[in-house]
Amino acid sequence: MFFSLTGSEWAWLLIYMFTVIPTIIVILLENRNPVKSLSWLLVLVFLPIVGLIVYLYLGQDYRKQKIVAKKSIRRLHDRPKLEMEQVDIEHCFLPQHLKQMVNLLYNNGESAAYGGNRITVFGDGEATFEALFEAIENAKKEIHIEFYIIENDDLGKRFCNLLLRKAKEGLRVRLIYDYVGSFRFKKKVQKELRTAGVELFPFLPVHFKITIRKNRINYRNHRKCIVIDNCIGFTGGLNIANRYLFGNKLGKWRDTFIRIDGPAVHGLQYAFLTDWFFVSQELLIGNHYYPVIEPKNMQNSMVQIVSSGPDSDWETIMQGIYTAIATSTRYVYVQTPYLMPPEIIMTALQVAALSGVDVRVMIPSYSDTPMTQSCSLSYVAQLLEAGVKIYLYCDAFLHSKTIVIDDIVSTVGSTNMDFRSYEQNFELNAFIYNAETAVELRELFLKDQQQCRQIVFEEWNKRPVWNRLKESVARLFSPLL
Repeated sequence: MFFSLTGSEWAWLLIYMFTVIPTIIVILLENRNPVKSLSWLLVLVFLPIVGLIVYLYLGQDYRKQKIVAKKSIRRLHDRPKLEMEQVDIEHCFLPQHLKQMVNLLYNNGESAAYGGNRITVFGDGEATFEALFEAIENAKKEIHIEFYIIENDDLGKRFCNLLLRKAKEGLRVRLIYDYVGSFRFKKKVQKELRTAGVELFPFLPVHFKITIRKNRINYRNHRKCIVIDNCIGFTGGLNIANRYLFGNKLGKWRDTFIRIDGPAVHGLQYAFLTDWFFVSQELLIGNHYYPVIEPKNMQNSMVQIVSSGPDSDWETIMQGIYTAIATSTRYVYVQTPYLMPPEIIMTALQVAALSGVDVRVMIPSYSDTPMTQSCSLSYVAQLLEAGVKIYLYCDAFLHSKTIVIDDIVSTVGSTNMDFRSYEQNFELNAFIYNAETAVELRELFLKDQQQCRQIVFEEWNKRPVWNRLKESVARLFSPLL
């Protein structure tokens, strides 16, 4: 039968042998997470041609290729000055397990720890954009902004018009946007901004050519980072889009953003300038980018700005979150729009709950992507079995990415609890060691909990078989979503 193949069948067999099989070998030699490798192997075996194209665009591991080699950039910035401003960890107020966590985030991601910061928490779009736009309006020298999404809607136009006006006033305005996330960011608007003097660059533009080296569509810059006049910083989960103010079919999106006043702004600045060097090849150095910032809060308010992605040797943010959960003693409250945790995070949540820690995870009742929602729900039963409490946010769409632990440590940023955020995207989170901020985020979580429906284990197990099958199939693709 093998030797009676037709000419076209022989052609397809040769294509398979010389394309798909070598790709499978490459995947095996990469020694990735077995779950992720198996997912790609299934795609390639059952959808060989389509799977190969998808792999070339979405599947390659660029972490080892160092898309952005942060180590080669760090010496170009004034790192010694930044490191001198670090808190003396050994003599700071933190318990020993958190001192070790601070050291971890410095060793795996060069994330300096800064004391004396004032943190302002914003829990809705109106307050966030009012504070952000006011800070931009009052800027006197420079504006540095990095966003994943800039929509071509009313809020996007207001944002661009504000930058346009500040540039015409003579300020240096620098803007980084993700090429894929901001695909609605019109070229006409970009041209107007550049003409007015705004310096803007896309992050990893996509070239639709099937080549192994150039297609990096799968590695997106999900960071949100704003630095005003080198001394005021913002970060969190929001993008520039109407849905945070007026909603969409899912309702008004609920998200969290923070303003940082204090020395930790230097951490945001370093993250932005590193990305700026990558997109523009312009090296911005000088003491004026890192001015002396007097402490704004003497009540033990320490912050680390932690970035992670293909530019880091380690999965920095994931390691920090794992450590925080694994060393918790009282409670862990998590908000995430997507719940597809890698095994290490899944185990940390389960072990914490089994140890008697009050572990609560809040996810949206409905998602902007049906596939990711089904996948998220597939993890619920295992967490419930361990004693984790799961809440479905019913008021609208929950897009907040926050974790607060034991009234002492919290993290706010762009990182979802999923494979993509932990392993593929360029992400940025603020790790905050401050009781006041932790309590505020805890109260915000409990307020949101009033808009939730708690999942009961017995009822969850009575779901239709079809729902469970759909979720299980979606879970097979969780490392790829």
